Amino acid sequence: MALKGIGLNGKAEIHMRKLKMWLLGLAAAAMLSVSACAQEIPEESLNGNGSVSAEENQAESADGDSQAVSSSENGGNRVSSASGTSFNLADVPAYSGQPYVAVNGNVPYFTDADLTDVSFESYSDLDSLGRCGVAYASVSQDTMPTEKRGSIGEVKPTGWHTAKYDNVDGKYLYNRCHLIGYQLTGENANEKNLITGTRYLNIEGMLPFENMVADYVKETDQHVMYRVTPVFEGDNLLAAGVLMEGKSVEDNGEGVLFCIFAYNVQPGVSIDYATGESSADGTIVNDTSAQEETKQSTSTSVQQEETQQPADTSITQQETSQSEEMQTYVLNTNTHKFHKPGCYSVEKIKPENYAEFTGTREEAIAYGYDPCKNCNP
Repeated sequence: MALKGIGLNGKAEIHMRKLKMWLLGLAAAAMLSVSACAQEIPEESLNGNGSVSAEENQAESADGDSQAVSSSENGGNRVSSASGTSFNLADVPAYSGQPYVAVNGNVPYFTDADLTDVSFESYSDLDSLGRCGVAYASVSQDTMPTEKRGSIGEVKPTGWHTAKYDNVDGKYLYNRCHLIGYQLTGENANEKNLITGTRYLNIEGMLPFENMVADYVKETDQHVMYRVTPVFEGDNLLAAGVLMEGKSVEDNGEGVLFCIFAYNVQPGVSIDYATGESSADGTIVNDTSAQEETKQSTSTSVQQEETQQPADTSITQQETSQSEEMQTYVLNTNTHKFHKPGCYSVEKIKPENYAEFTGTREEAIAYGYDPCKNCNP
């Protein structure tokens, strides 16, 4: 599992020695352990009112290759620490209306040797089924993006289907969910960092913790150990959820400390985790994934929607085709227009009104933005 060092400045030699010492400590630990002096995060943060970051547990096979956490490869979805404390999916309560639940007393499975103030990011190789494994980073301002967000639509994570439901925010059931959010490490179309996740998982489950980490790092210019582990049952292609861990380094968890499991569910939708297929009433709705796998995916998807649904005169065939592709748009929060990144109107947007959005054209419109008439996104 390769480490990518980031932002080594004038203290490069000192940082390199720290990194070597940290790597030796990490290699000596067979699994993850819990820090004895960890402090719980405020209860209001667990209710989604705080901003906390998410991290993945690291599970390794005997030959050292990182693997997705699954019952077939890691002993029943079990992530163990050197101290004997372990995460087991079977111990996670069934989803009951909350997007995430604290596990292990809300204390991450990091050891003291895991903590480092050397910035890095690491992503596991895909397993034999093409599934993502652990994503792991020491997040700092050095790892955060300095360029505009790129497109990720070309990545098709395991379990991916293009299914639409009226009761889902933005219509589309699935998002390409970053294990480590773009705002933390600037990763775009990295297949090792993208899983198929419900809109609910992405926005309600993971984003609050990503925002917490980002806010803390920006305010303090310090580091947060951040690990996100997708948890698969058996050979399922769709993760049951993600284990997210975060701990601020320099203050030993005073600023950020959490360990939660976020459910990969969508209220009102039934999901087959073996394949990623879904239904609201026993019938798959607007699933165009098979067509996406062909070179003529866009036009075929439009034809399929036209045969399955009454014609919608408010949306042209061209608009429908464009709406099914994930794109990065530039938003003007003042005029509520959205543009292509290369549109000349973008240069006129004031910094305080500038924002970026990655999603479909239809989602941007659903959020109350109108397409620019110059670039026609």
